[in-house]
This record gives sequence, structure tokens and C-alpha cells, in this order.
Amino acid sequence: MPETPPSTGPAPSLGDSLSQGWTERGQELPPDDWGRRQGRRRTGTVWFFALVITAMALGNAWVSDQLTGQAFLAWATVFTAICFQALPFLVFGVALSAALTAFVPTSVYQRFIPSDAARAVPVAGLSGALLPGCECASVPIAGSLIRRGVAPAAALTFLLAAPAVNPVVMIATAVAFAGQPEMVAARFGASLLASVAVGWIWVRFGRADWLRLPARTPVPGESRWSVFRESMLHDMMHAGGYLVVGGLAAATLNVAAPREWLVTVAGMPVVSVLVLALLAILLSICSEADAFVAVSFTDFSPTAKLAFMVVGPMVDLKLIAMQAGLFGWRFTARFVPLCLVVGLLATFLIGGLLL
Repeated sequence: MPETPPSTGPAPSLGDSLSQGWTERGQELPPDDWGRRQGRRRTGTVWFFALVITAMALGNAWVSDQLTGQAFLAWATVFTAICFQALPFLVFGVALSAALTAFVPTSVYQRFIPSDAARAVPVAGLSGALLPGCECASVPIAGSLIRRGVAPAAALTFLLAAPAVNPVVMIATAVAFAGQPEMVAARFGASLLASVAVGWIWVRFGRADWLRLPARTPVPGESRWSVFRESMLHDMMHAGGYLVVGGLAAATLNVAAPREWLVTVAGMPVVSVLVLALLAILLSICSEADAFVAVSFTDFSPTAKLAFMVVGPMVDLKLIAMQAGLFGWRFTARFVPLCLVVGLLATFLIGGLLL
């Protein structure tokens, strides 16, 4: 190869080398203003937040005196009570779920779950009762279990049982329904029964080609503490947001909905159960907090409240989206109706026996 003559000028900069690469390919360079926005935009953002703060201060001065009506005070009391009662259990549950995700290898679950699918289903259900986790963590854990050889029916049973009957949820339910141990027993029995029943039905009728598992791209060099921190932040932001939305909806329903309408719906045994089950799907409240929302529906029967707590951790909007993203819509279109029907049947059965 011919030797390259030494350069007599200054060494080219990184920008010059990049520029040369673009021109050799006959492409146009990016425009001068490509990249970070200029200072004018950042100044506008500062002014925007200043206007927001000013509007909040003026609103506090002008509107606070008007927010003294009995209806608003009742709404604020219900909302504050729901959020403050549920927050400690939510934080503890999310932290424990993140710790399990970060520090407990999936092989541990596989070691204790039998290879036979029919026998693995009840074991997976009881494992969910012993190993706490919220809905946000149970879906990816179930996908990881399937990838590592656990029977899909057992992994799906764990997905349903873990956020519904774990110790944190049971303690939160006992605190919310103080003096009503039958409600705690009914929730545990109905949720576990529904989870195991769905698993056994999947053993009999489920097909492997309904599941689509995307390959996980590992992050090189990611420490377990980093996984714990990111998992906790993610779950806390999502679960906390759903808790606030659920508290707002429950407080609004208790205050704004006509009392006659609530009494009419609550007086219909079957309709009231279906209404609160539908509400659980729409509100998508984290299982560590849903008992505090359920107990606020004072006009509804215990069986209807039980339906709210059984159906919610099995079927809600965020779970449908997460399951579709991980397993595909072919799976979700079959799994969600199955969970809803089995959850309602378990609610009626256990509610009729214990409540």
C-alpha cells in the first residue's frame, strides 16, 4: 500500500472527520439548529411554570373560601382516607415486589414447581400466596417462568394468584375490613380458587401457539440494585397513579352519584356484583390498595365488594395492555374473558358460602 504523506496542517477535529464522512457519501449535513433547542425555548418553559404557580396561588386565594360545602368536604375526606390508609401497604408491597424481581432468580420458582402441568397449577397458586408481588411485576415474572421451562398453565396461575392472595394484600384487606375476618377469608378463597381453576382450564384447552413471548434484551453490566431501583420506581409511579385515580373515582361515586341510584343498584344482588366488577376493571387499582376503595362502597353488599377485589387483580385495563404486549392479542382475547367468567363464578360461590 502507498504510504500516506504526513499532514502539514493542524489535526482535523472530530466535527471535521464527521463532516468528511457525510460529504464522501454525497449526503447533506444536518442543519445548524439540529439538536438541543435554543435558550429561547428553555426561557419559555420557565415562564410557563411561573404562570402555573401564579395561577395556583391566585386560585388558592379566590377559590379556597368557596370549597367549604358539605359535599366537597365529604369528597375530600373519603379521598384522603383511602389514599392515606392504602399508601403504607402500597409502598411495602412495591418494595417487596421489586426485591423479588431483582434478587430472587427465576430458577428458584422453577425448582419448586413440578414439571407436570396439572400438579404444578395448585403449587403455583400457593407460591403466589407466599411470594408477594403486584400486577405490574407478576406479568413479566410469568413470562420469564415460561421462558425457563415452567408449564404455561402454572405460570399463568402464578400471574393471577400472586397479586391477589399474597400476605401484603391479605393484611391490607384485614385492616380495611376491620372486624370482618370472613371478608379476608372470602377474598383468599375466591381468588385462589379462581386462579387454580383458570390454570386447570388452560391445561385442558390451552394451546402453545396462542402465546407469543418476545426475546428479552439483557442490559449489560446492570447490577441487581439498579434493577431493584428501576423496578420500584416504575411500579410505584404506576401503582401510585392508579391508587390516586381509584381514590378520586371512589370519592366521586360516593358523593356525586345520586343516592337513590346507588341504593337501587346495590339492592340488586346480581347487578350490584356485575357493576362493581366492571368498576374494578375500569379503575385498575393496585391490589395492595383496592380493599380500601372497596370498603368505601357502603351501599353495596359484601359479595359485590368481594367481586371488586377478586376481579380487579385478575382483569383490569392495565393488565390487559401488559398481557397483550408480552403474550400477544391472540392470547389476551382468550385469557381475559376466561378470567372474568371464572372470577365472577368464584365470587358468587365463595360469597354465598362465607358472606
